[in-house]
Amino acid sequence: MMAYVCPARPTIAKYNRRMAELTPKKPPTVVELIWTHDLVLDGTAGGVGMRLDSASVEGPSPMQALGFALAACMAMDLVHILKKGRHNLRGLKANLVAQRAQAEPRRFTAVELRYTVTGEVPPDQVQRAIDLSRDKYCSVWHSMRHDIPFDVTFEIEPGL
Repeated sequence: MMAYVCPARPTIAKYNRRMAELTPKKPPTVVELIWTHDLVLDGTAGGVGMRLDSASVEGPSPMQALGFALAACMAMDLVHILKKGRHNLRGLKANLVAQRAQAEPRRFTAVELRYTVTGEVPPDQVQRAIDLSRDKYCSVWHSMRHDIPFDVTFEIEPGL
């Protein structure tokens, strides 16, 4: 038996393709790094500067920067989703602990990320925001290997 498709209505696939064509494209990420001394690099991206230092003296190491990027990407998603939902979010703190491989390359082998949410925010809405960030929005997480155990938890503090 063949399914009937009304010729006057576009298919979902055609609709999705058309919407993708109309959605503004994200520009590429452009980063410039200049070696200054030892294993220290000064970088710029979009007019913003940062110093990376393998020894973590003059700035974060590249792996620390990756940890910052992952925690911040998800934190920004959480703030955006919770504020958009009109929840009384008054603060957010992230603590990330990432285990490293002992042999080269010393990549992350496991990541634990804990958020402390301040405000009167329902726990199910915090969990929803975490799930949306992890499963759909966080481009940093989606740029990493997904065989890494990644545990995200939270606690809520009512605040003042």
